[in-house]
Amino acid sequence: MKTNYLFPNQFKKIGWIIMIPSAILGFFVLFFDFEITLLDLKAFTIYSEGMSFFSGNPTTFFGLISNNLTNEITGILFLIGAIFTAFSKEEFEDEFIVNLRLESLLWATYINYAILVLCILFFYDLSFLYVLILNMFTTLIFFIVRFNYKLYLAKKNIEK
Repeated sequence: MKTNYLFPNQFKKIGWIIMIPSAILGFFVLFFDFEITLLDLKAFTIYSEGMSFFSGNPTTFFGLISNNLTNEITGILFLIGAIFTAFSKEEFEDEFIVNLRLESLLWATYINYAILVLCILFFYDLSFLYVLILNMFTTLIFFIVRFNYKLYLAKKNIEK
């Protein structure tokens, strides 16, 4: 079966190499406010709502702001790695793999939004912002975990 929409198989290894370190870095950025001071830069923004009373930063439209880019770079690297990992061809891509890929994506989407509904009901204020940040990545994470687990089970059953 021809699958033009997938990356070549070599991208899977590159994806893992990018995704794992960026996930670890992301954990420290999100939960321990870790920042790489080298990344304190001026960044272009379309809109930045400043809190001029507390920080002296006014609201900015289409301008430059001072920002640490650790979280932005970490998020982008994780997304690139996860997309490469999730959407790269397997060594032998057949109808079974295509079907497994589709089922895993559907399952990941259902689980992701079920969890989001629960979070909408039970998380509020700044905690909900953290839920939304994590929710940007969970569909890909759920897909990768389920697809690789099901693939592992299928290979294990074939070996028996």
